[in-house]
Amino acid sequence: MNDYSEPDTHLEVQRYYGETLGTSDDLKTTACCTAAPPPAHLTRLLADIHEEVLAKYYGCGLVLPESLEGLRVLDLGCGAGRDVYILSRLVGPKGKVVGVDMTPAQLEVAERHRDWHAERYGYEQSNVEFIEANIEALEKAGLDEGSFDLIVSNCVINLAVDKAAVLESAFRLLSPGGEMYFSDIYANRRVPAELARDPVLYGECLSGAMYWGDFRELARTSGFADPRLLEHEQVDVTDPDIQSRLGGLLFRSATVRLFRLPGMESGQENYGQTATYLGTVDNHPERFRLDAEQQFEAGQSLPVSGNTATILSKTRFYEHFDVKGDNIKHLGAFGDSGTEDLFTIVPHAAVSKSCC
Repeated sequence: MNDYSEPDTHLEVQRYYGETLGTSDDLKTTACCTAAPPPAHLTRLLADIHEEVLAKYYGCGLVLPESLEGLRVLDLGCGAGRDVYILSRLVGPKGKVVGVDMTPAQLEVAERHRDWHAERYGYEQSNVEFIEANIEALEKAGLDEGSFDLIVSNCVINLAVDKAAVLESAFRLLSPGGEMYFSDIYANRRVPAELARDPVLYGECLSGAMYWGDFRELARTSGFADPRLLEHEQVDVTDPDIQSRLGGLLFRSATVRLFRLPGMESGQENYGQTATYLGTVDNHPERFRLDAEQQFEAGQSLPVSGNTATILSKTRFYEHFDVKGDNIKHLGAFGDSGTEDLFTIVPHAAVSKSCC
């Protein structure tokens, strides 16, 4: 939490994304950029996004998880709508995607191309809705509790002043078994208050970044007992002036998945359970990766913790896994939770960054 007033912060964010940034080429760091290239099936979907929507994309990850057909999805901080429109295609005409953002200029771009995308996808009517609202006050957005199967957010929660309000509202809006799947920027220590007052550093998604340790605790107190790290990449500060102001602060972008599930434990416990991936998730016939630590090869039975067994059997993934065993006989600790210190983990591979 920083100490400069909420109205000023929100106004500066609106100005930065509505006026200062014309396109993603105006960014001064790689914080608001996405690792490239995306998987082939998503590359094809990106080709069907309107060029103006693509030009105003400021995300830091791919917030497009698996098995989305027919889901009701909420995008927090949707901006000009790039992810909303890709999700629109992935959920299909029977699904629904709602985008929320507080910047009118961004929403104007998103709304302008709503019918264009519906026609492009062959839908009789658009399955997309945009709402102007602050993600820190979602109770004012007219959204029903438990009405979403999936909530996504792409490099936006770092811009929120009251991050607890965002996570608590997300938990409330998710249906039981629902998932929050989002990418954001994290710092290796708490950002000093004087840096948090800098509108450029804040707008570039740096000085509003949470300390990774604080985020894990906040996720758990918001109701998400077992946060799972999926992807992580170093943020490069390319502007010399910004680099000098940051001192020794380091930043990483990370994709995390949180599940609203009753009975989840704070640690990974061993009950002798196993899970076999059936190879039935679209575009993932050979393997399915739940988080940074757990990848399931199709047809191979693997031991899993009690929490993982719950995730695979009590969410939309239940039909894609054969989970054996129960959580009656406790056999001890299972292992790591997948949320180690983000800044001591060696990345899986060096990945180039792209802002478009």
